[in-house]
Amino acid sequence: MDSGLRGVQALVFDVLGTVVDWHGSLTQEIATLGEKYGATGDWSDFAKTWRRGYIDHIDKVVQGGIGSLNVDEVHREILETMLHSPEWSHFGALLNKEEREKLNSAWHRLHGWPDATAGLYALKKQTIVAALSNGNVRLLVDMAKHSDLPWDAVFSSELFGSYKPDTKVYEGAMKHLSLEPQYCAMVAAHMWDLRGAARAGMKTVYVLRAAEEPFDQEEVKTKADGGEVDFVVNSFTELAALFAGEK
Repeated sequence: MDSGLRGVQALVFDVLGTVVDWHGSLTQEIATLGEKYGATGDWSDFAKTWRRGYIDHIDKVVQGGIGSLNVDEVHREILETMLHSPEWSHFGALLNKEEREKLNSAWHRLHGWPDATAGLYALKKQTIVAALSNGNVRLLVDMAKHSDLPWDAVFSSELFGSYKPDTKVYEGAMKHLSLEPQYCAMVAAHMWDLRGAARAGMKTVYVLRAAEEPFDQEEVKTKADGGEVDFVVNSFTELAALFAGEK
């Protein structure tokens, strides 16, 4: 059966949460640093608070507010605020500038989900696989090297003067790929991202990732089942098999 992927010449991937496990990776690295200095705390919550600050920042910018488009800078500012807060100042007091910079660079060392590398290599044999992330270019390149993510192209929203889900970010990536929207599919674990891609005319693939949405992911349905997205998959390897079936 034709799944609708026939004719797609590029799969464009969100990265944080979709390709890599930001929460598990960050929590582990922060906990290791805390243990080194004998600091205690809910390191999972630390990671979530850090991420929430980033989400709030991009929402502000997309809505017309002023703010940095470089996520390394954004993460560093949020980290400083957190380390001076009543909840985390005991941890901040233990970290000098060099250690804070190293902690901030933890975002460059996020680990891929178990299916990520194998799935991307399988898909790369069949089509273009490109990253399209709100992360800055250096962050994405370092992450790709760290977790063996075989991108054909890496696009940062910073290159297009905004953040996803601003449609000009998706349009900018497609322009550089020299493809019309009907030949591109956005792959993401976040509905807000796929809605932005759909507004730009792209096909949409929702991949289920644990705890990446504030609602039950099982509620996400394909258009054929009355939902919003074109496809729902459990992994990149499943997507690769689906794509191969279109050949």
